[in-house]
Amino acid sequence: MMPRPVQMCLVLLLLALVPVSCAALPLVINTWPFKKATEQAWRVLQAGGSALDAVEQGCGQCEKDQCDGSVGYGGNPDETGETTLDAMIMNGDTMEVGAVGDLRRIKDAISVARAVMEHSKHTFLVGESASVFAENMGFTAEDLTTNTSLNIYKKWLNANCQPNYRQSVSPDPSNACGPYKPSARLQQTAGDQHINIHTHDTIGMIVINQKGHVTAGTSTNGARHKIPGRVGDSPVAGAGAYADSTAGGAAATGDGDVMMRFLPSYHAVELMRAGTDPTTACKKAITRIRKYFPQFFGAMICANITGGYGAACNKVPGFSQFNFMVYNAQLKSPLQAMVDCI
Repeated sequence: MMPRPVQMCLVLLLLALVPVSCAALPLVINTWPFKKATEQAWRVLQAGGSALDAVEQGCGQCEKDQCDGSVGYGGNPDETGETTLDAMIMNGDTMEVGAVGDLRRIKDAISVARAVMEHSKHTFLVGESASVFAENMGFTAEDLTTNTSLNIYKKWLNANCQPNYRQSVSPDPSNACGPYKPSARLQQTAGDQHINIHTHDTIGMIVINQKGHVTAGTSTNGARHKIPGRVGDSPVAGAGAYADSTAGGAAATGDGDVMMRFLPSYHAVELMRAGTDPTTACKKAITRIRKYFPQFFGAMICANITGGYGAACNKVPGFSQFNFMVYNAQLKSPLQAMVDCI
């Protein structure tokens, strides 16, 4: 009997429902040119590991490497100078999810997220309590601050705490540090965002193994100089990533405070379920957000259960192309792919 993904590919081709790329499985695809993460996930699959193992270790590699300073310890500090972590992992066979937000003192965020999924009946743990849970599960508590993150924080303080994420407060957050108190609310426009596109490089990863099992995961240290307690889209199922072994997987990166409102990963997977090819599914999810926030910074990767994949991004000043990594059975090494933003 043919594997389920091959059967599905043949059905789609025969019905001529969509332009299908019937790439050989397994498949690893992740946001940004984080090659070591891609290679690690692939090694796990080749060694007989599960798709969940591959996502966990692939994202975990990025945490160890401190990818672009936006994943793992010692990266983007919050307003108090502390680095906190968000992560999520999803099993597309069972629809189980484990997630952590505002995780402190624990470096292995994606592994803690998996522990939430496998060792609790919950889906999402946050803050200090998530860290205590991690310690109880055997994870080592240690300082996530580094000289790099400390220098970023000091430079920010010396620049009167610019930029920051405050609005409608006193003193004026555009030229002064806090503490802040509420003031008259000002009318905001959709494009009035204080986003540095170089501080939002979350890793989102989709893995589909030879049997068609789909998993997805994310890991990030969030927005630089975020308000303490802020959790973005990365650990939210359907926003940062989503996996369903009957349809495919998707993952997002960018301005999580905006993107999480639209559940773009869930949206893209449901489009693929209905027969939309991965590239178009990504584009449609991005376009929906852009209707309300035309200047938002964001990108997505999508993959269906046949091994077809695609990506899309929203074009804004300084960001006109999006790079991502792909590894499948047709490639001898990881491929850095690129798409033009729409």
